[in-house]
Amino acid sequence: MTLIFGLPHRIGLASILAATLLLAAALAGAQQPDAGQAQPAPPSLPPQPAVFHDLLPTGELGFLADYDGKMPKEIERDKRFRQLEKLITPSAFYFYHRDRELSEVRDLVLDEAPMPISVRDGRYVMVATVGGPDQNMTGRGFIWIDMQTGIGLGGVYFKPINGEPTPTLTIFSKQLTDTYLGLSQLPSEFLTDLGQWALIAKVHETSPRYFIPANKKKYALIHDGDYCAHAEGVPAPPQDECEEMNAEAADADLEAAWFMKATGNLSDATAYLLQPDFGAWVAWRQRTCGAGLSCRVVYTRRKTRELLGR
Repeated sequence: MTLIFGLPHRIGLASILAATLLLAAALAGAQQPDAGQAQPAPPSLPPQPAVFHDLLPTGELGFLADYDGKMPKEIERDKRFRQLEKLITPSAFYFYHRDRELSEVRDLVLDEAPMPISVRDGRYVMVATVGGPDQNMTGRGFIWIDMQTGIGLGGVYFKPINGEPTPTLTIFSKQLTDTYLGLSQLPSEFLTDLGQWALIAKVHETSPRYFIPANKKKYALIHDGDYCAHAEGVPAPPQDECEEMNAEAADADLEAAWFMKATGNLSDATAYLLQPDFGAWVAWRQRTCGAGLSCRVVYTRRKTRELLGR
């Protein structure tokens, strides 16, 4: 188990500002752009879709359709499905109330308040749970498979209480080799089913998110969408609400990126040391942007990309 002791995640911006005032003042001497310069970067090309390797054998996935509408306990007794889980799940460790193998965590969360298995369009399989009565302690998760392409992904959502950013959703797959990903780079049909599951399982939409690829390390999974965007002909969401969600998502990504940098991208890291430079940077952002949410989002996104080496 990798344990780095530090300050709890939810300590509030006010206490961070108070604790780092002197250090922030020192940073103020450096030349920094003012809020008027906090303009979004010019539009860039959409990110390339994630590449999946070692796909599941599509000719051996037909049996999954027979479990449509049944409960996860039934498919978990099928040796063929258990083998697919092994092909999807990296042999990493993960901290879920204590240090465990990720495969054990997967099995634990798939045993908590299961929901009927869905085989959408005869192709997209979602085996999932929604968590038990104690939503603070009980995790929930899923295994998702595209029967036509052989892509497989899993996920675990729970609320750590040991100092790391919380609540947290971690996506995993042996088929992934990327070390930088945004949500939009994952398959669109997976995102559709993920969104439906998240509503039922009460997953916080802007919480910190991670992914564990084949190399067994953990990386921040970036919220790269715009909550203020809407399709043509569809009413726009309330501006104040969507801007606040954009700001929350940017903060979550920054916290996740800082956490993973501080812990060396270890998959079982459990807490992080809130370094003085983090508090000083937050103080500088507050001083620069004030109450301006768009300014806050721009600078937070820039800092996150810096931490991720982008």
